[in-house]
Amino acid sequence: MGLFSKPIKTLDDLFVHMLQDIYYAENKITKALPTMISKATDPQLRQSFEVHLQETRNQIVRLEKVFQMHGQEVKGVTCPAIDGIIAEAEEVISDSGDKEVMDAAMLASAQAVEHYEITRYGTLIAFARQLGRNDCASVLEETLAEEKATDKKLTMLAESKVNRMAA
Repeated sequence: MGLFSKPIKTLDDLFVHMLQDIYYAENKITKALPTMISKATDPQLRQSFEVHLQETRNQIVRLEKVFQMHGQEVKGVTCPAIDGIIAEAEEVISDSGDKEVMDAAMLASAQAVEHYEITRYGTLIAFARQLGRNDCASVLEETLAEEKATDKKLTMLAESKVNRMAA
């Protein structure tokens, strides 16, 4: 069975597994964001993290709704990808001696998280549609739109201010 809690034999099994994966990831992100909020020195970056923390909490509620809609128990499975991204972020942040460089490091780490989430939600939507679960896909599309918007905001903040200040 490897890393999976049960054998993945069907697309439905894979859909459920990936729901569990992103559920774990979103919960892990809600634990990491308060530290980033407290360490961010740029007010706009701090505000972006605060907004995204609230969005992430809402995204968890949406995932719980999708689990229920799909007749599945709400639970997560360890997501080595998000664990790695967050561990790397923590390491880079702790190695940054300059506050502006730390802000740039946190922003870059946040974008790595966003990109992971965007790929997962996009895949989940495609699987849901293939499984005839347009209802689930619609709920997941709300989150995908938020993740893309957050990534865009972070890019604009990096390019307009944070990276320049770190240079």
